[in-house]
Amino acid sequence: MKINRFEDANQFYERVKDYLLKQEALHNMLLALCNALIHNPERFDQKPYLATVEVDGDIVAVVMRTPRRNLMLSKIQDFGAIEVITQDLYLTQESLPGINAPTIEAKAFAEAWHSLTGQSYQLKMALCAFQLEEVQAIPQATGRLRIATESERELLIRWFEAFGLEALGSVEPGVERRVERHLQLASAYIWEDETPVSMACQVGVTPNGARVSLVYTPPEHRRKGYASACVAALSETLLKAGHRYCFLFTDLANPTSNYIYQAIGYKSVGDLSDYIKSG
Repeated sequence: MKINRFEDANQFYERVKDYLLKQEALHNMLLALCNALIHNPERFDQKPYLATVEVDGDIVAVVMRTPRRNLMLSKIQDFGAIEVITQDLYLTQESLPGINAPTIEAKAFAEAWHSLTGQSYQLKMALCAFQLEEVQAIPQATGRLRIATESERELLIRWFEAFGLEALGSVEPGVERRVERHLQLASAYIWEDETPVSMACQVGVTPNGARVSLVYTPPEHRRKGYASACVAALSETLLKAGHRYCFLFTDLANPTSNYIYQAIGYKSVGDLSDYIKSG
């Protein structure tokens, strides 16, 4: 069993794409990060950690991490890879703020990293990965979907911050920069019913799909079907643009969002976990 590190994102992607595409929905964040590293390298001010673990030339695990971000693991075919990964990371990474991976893999890595370094991790969020191929008809809320405009920059900043607090428990740094990027890419969408009442964004692409996230409706506009309508319309827009699939993640502890997305046509493809450092 051997770990192979890559300096070049293109070479890394060519090596891992077939492995990751076998479960594209579950691996959509890794695939989207590969796409960003290749096509938007200016977004990353330091070199990422890119690696595979292989047995007799066959990949059994894929590992990615960009500076200041969580470690991301693929599905793992041979859990002996966990020890190989932890040993290599121990030599190359000063610390790991967190882990994002399929549920079993995330727990196994957190335990192995704790055994090696003494650093403890706690589960921050249990996630479900969803995939959609066709939008199902739902009761139609009043209003329409449109791309957010420059005039709504401050509104988007407030909504991005509110989404972070509500969904993730904190506001990630660089909100203004993220809003600016979405405005430049025309990837932030508003559901408008006389005024803006809900938001959803396209946040990453894979060879066959696009991921929807940052779904937010202010409290005063909830329980009117706006979020469902917004996500359904954006998903339909992305499918019509040529994507075969749409992906999204939900918090397993939030039954409302899980029900809403399944009603639209999203189907569960597997669970993941987010761990963060504790102590």
